Amino acid sequence: MKPTLALVGRPNVGKSTLFNRLTKSRDAIVADFPGLTRDRHYGHGRMGDKPFLVVDTGGFEPLVKEGILFEMARQTEEAIFAADAVLFMVDGRGGLTPQDKEIANKLRRLGRPSFVAVNKTEGMNASMVAAGFYELGLGEPWPISAAHGEGVRTLLDRALAEFAETEEEPPSTHLKIAIAGRPNVGKSTLINTLLGEERVIAFDHPGTTRDAIAVDFERNGREYSLIDTAGLRKKGKVFESIEKFSVIKTLQSIEGANVVILMLDARQDISDQDAHIADFVLESGRALAIAINKWDGLEQYAKTQIRVAMERKLKFLEFARAHFISAKENTGVDKLLVSVDKAYAAATAKLATPKLTRVLADAVARQSPPRHGAFRPKMRYAHQGGMNPPIIVIHGNALEHVPESYRRYLENTFREVFKLQGTPLRIQFNSSHNPYADKAAGRP
Repeated sequence: MKPTLALVGRPNVGKSTLFNRLTKSRDAIVADFPGLTRDRHYGHGRMGDKPFLVVDTGGFEPLVKEGILFEMARQTEEAIFAADAVLFMVDGRGGLTPQDKEIANKLRRLGRPSFVAVNKTEGMNASMVAAGFYELGLGEPWPISAAHGEGVRTLLDRALAEFAETEEEPPSTHLKIAIAGRPNVGKSTLINTLLGEERVIAFDHPGTTRDAIAVDFERNGREYSLIDTAGLRKKGKVFESIEKFSVIKTLQSIEGANVVILMLDARQDISDQDAHIADFVLESGRALAIAINKWDGLEQYAKTQIRVAMERKLKFLEFARAHFISAKENTGVDKLLVSVDKAYAAATAKLATPKLTRVLADAVARQSPPRHGAFRPKMRYAHQGGMNPPIIVIHGNALEHVPESYRRYLENTFREVFKLQGTPLRIQFNSSHNPYADKAAGRP
């Protein structure tokens, strides 16, 4: 599972700037759920061959005991608990402050590995500036410039050192499913339906909140492993109406799954948070099935409204099959699991090069890629570059000029021919070097 880094520090020390650098300006995932007064941002990062998740917390005010700043501090503490390591950012130009010392004390009490990042040291004697922060007692301070990238690689190498080698999980025949969604959409009810009420679920002990909990079960003759994103409880506690929602844990569960079931509540509007979770699933490349829960007893007008909302807000999930279910009444659940099986089969499908190339040729014959200036991109052949999700690599000339609309046309074509429903599909273009390009530009 990818390690998670939490960016922590008082306001205006450059956490968001570092977040944008680590995620390479990719769209952030914003978890906007009740009780959270400021947005927290989540995204994928990569340093060399080391992938990780990164969370940008709000400004940390640990001494405040009420109001907005107190809520931000509480959420930041939850992020620290769920993270594998903390990047504690301080302002090298502003110097050490009493608030920095209080945050350092809090980090020591919480017991997460912490690395002091002394930001805004560009143009300064970085080592001298960083030396003033040894007083925090969290080890060696690391001078960086989040805005210019100076020292960031060194800091990341150190923070990710213990995660350099990913332990291989023993092979398993169980299909791993993560159930993701907002609080109170019915995740626990679906879990009970899948496992059976008599089944005792492993207890989620304090201090293990960053670890996904997997429970094996069998349904319709197939073995599954359920990765809960809400924190599984013993049987007597499963029915609590208020679920503790940990966004980081949800992201880690999605990363560790083969297939994700995105649960929506048919009796509530589809929120931005639903769309953000769905977008993270898509970015992670996970196979997906959608469960719209609490469908039983719903009036026709409400059913129409939820369909319209899905078309408007979740159109980018057209590749996934949607099921209208009642987890409480156990209706539609079997068909949902059939879609889970098909989604995983599509994600791990082997696509033969000859057939890929024939499908590509037929698609180009029906609709050629548009010209770019005097030249038209030329596509020669295609092969599979990976699976889970499937990656199709297309080779040819001038492919860097293929517009996004044509990429979607090819994606839809491949998806239809190879029946790749339920999985994201990546298309990569590899352009051959044109030997005449240099001459045309007047270069020898």
